[in-house]
Amino acid sequence: MSGQKKPWGGRFSEPTDKRVEEFTSSLHFDKRLYRYDIEGSIAHCRMLAAQGIISPEEAEKIISGLQDILQNMEKGEFSYSSDLEDIHMAIEKSLIDRIGEVGGKLHTARSRNDQISLDMRLYLRDEVKNILDLVADLQTSLVDVAKREIDTILPGYTHMRKAQPVLLAHYLLAWWEMLDRDMSRLRECGERINVMPLGSAALAGTGFPVNREYVAELLDFPKISGNSMDAVSDRDFVAEFIFDASLLMMHMSRFCEDLVIWSGEEFGFVDISDAFTTGSSIMPQKKNPDVAELIRGKTGRVYGDLMAILTVMKGLPMTYDRDLQEDKEPLFDAVDTVKACLAVLSDMTGNLKFNRSRMLESAAGGFSTATDVADYLVMKGIPFREAHGIVGRLVGYCIERQKDMKALDIEEIRLFWKDADADIYACMNVNGSVGARNITGGTAREAVLRRIEEIESRRIG
Repeated sequence: MSGQKKPWGGRFSEPTDKRVEEFTSSLHFDKRLYRYDIEGSIAHCRMLAAQGIISPEEAEKIISGLQDILQNMEKGEFSYSSDLEDIHMAIEKSLIDRIGEVGGKLHTARSRNDQISLDMRLYLRDEVKNILDLVADLQTSLVDVAKREIDTILPGYTHMRKAQPVLLAHYLLAWWEMLDRDMSRLRECGERINVMPLGSAALAGTGFPVNREYVAELLDFPKISGNSMDAVSDRDFVAEFIFDASLLMMHMSRFCEDLVIWSGEEFGFVDISDAFTTGSSIMPQKKNPDVAELIRGKTGRVYGDLMAILTVMKGLPMTYDRDLQEDKEPLFDAVDTVKACLAVLSDMTGNLKFNRSRMLESAAGGFSTATDVADYLVMKGIPFREAHGIVGRLVGYCIERQKDMKALDIEEIRLFWKDADADIYACMNVNGSVGARNITGGTAREAVLRRIEEIESRRIG
C-alpha cells in the first residue's frame, strides 16, 4: 500500500513498510472501542449538521452508514483489514466504502487525538459503572454471610499471632469497609473521567464553528475540557482508574490470603465450596484453593498495569505522542482482571462454610483474653501499665506450667495480685470478651448488628 492511500498519506511518497504497519497497528486491541467510536461519531455528525458545517442530508447518510457498521460489528460480521492502524480508520474506511466520499466529511473538525480520548472516556465511564455494580455484589455477599454468622467467634490476629477474640461478622464487615472506600474512589474517578474532550482536535482546538456543549449534551457529559492541549495528552484518568483498581485488587488479595490459610488443615476454619476449588493431577486427596490463589496472583498483574501507564506517561512532552497508544492494553487488562475477580469472589464468598466449633476453640486459646484481664484490673483501680505487667507475668507462669489462665486456682492468681476475687474468671471467657466491646465500630454482637442495619439502610436508600 502506498503512502498516498493512507488517510494521512498525502505528504508521503513512499509506501509504509509492512513491518511498520504491523508494529504501529493497535486495531487488534482497540477494536473493542467500536461502540464508543461510533457513538461519538454520530454525536459529532449531528453537531456538524446542526452547525451547518455539513448538510442534513449528508449527516443522515453518514449516521445511517455508521448504524449499519455498528449492526455488522455487533453481529460479528464486520471484516477488519489488517493494513489499517486503528479502530477509527477501520470504521472510517468502511463508511466511505459504503456511502462514498461523503463519508470522508465525518472527520471534519476533529482529530484522532481528541477522538481516542473521547472513546476511552466513554468506555471507561461505562466500565466504572459495571465495576461499581460488581463491588456492590461482593459487599452484599459479605453482609449476607455476616448476618448468617452473627454468633460465630474466631481469633483475631496481629503479627499472625492470636490477639483477641472477635465476631466473624465483624471480620467480614472489615472487608465491606475496604470495598466501600474502593467504591468512593471509583465514583470520584468517574467524575474526572466524565469530561468531554471532542473539539480539541489535534492539540490547538478546531477552527470550525463547532458546538461542544451540544456534543456534550448528546453524550451525557456534564463537563467539557477547558484546555485543548491538556485534553489530548491527558491520561490521568487512566492512571487514576488503574490505581483505584490496584487498591481494590489488594483488598481482594488480602481476603483471599486469609481464605487460603484458613482453609488449610492447620487452621480448618473454612471450607471453600468444591465449585471454587480444584484438584491435583497426581495427589488424589488434594483440594486446592486455586481461585483464591489466582485472585492473589492477578493482583500483581494489575500492579504491573499501573506501572506500565505511569512509565509511559512520565517522560512525554506536550502534547499527543504515539507512546499513548500503549495506554489501552494496561487499561483493558486492568478492567478485565478486576471484573473477573470481583464476579468469582462474590460467588465464592456466598458459598463459604465456616467451622464454628473449630474457630471458637481456637479463639479461646493463646491467652486471647489477657487484655480483658488487664482491663479488669484497671477497673479495680490499678494503673494500666502495672496491670499489663501483672497479666504478663501471669501468662508467663501459665506457659511454664502449660496451663490456661482459666485453669489456675484463685491462690495461684493471688501470687501476682493479692486482691484477686473469683469474679476475675468472668473476664477470661471469649463470649464476655467479645460482648464487652459494645462501642461504635466494636466487635460486640449489638455493635455489629447496628453496623449491619446502617449498611442496609444506606444501601436501600
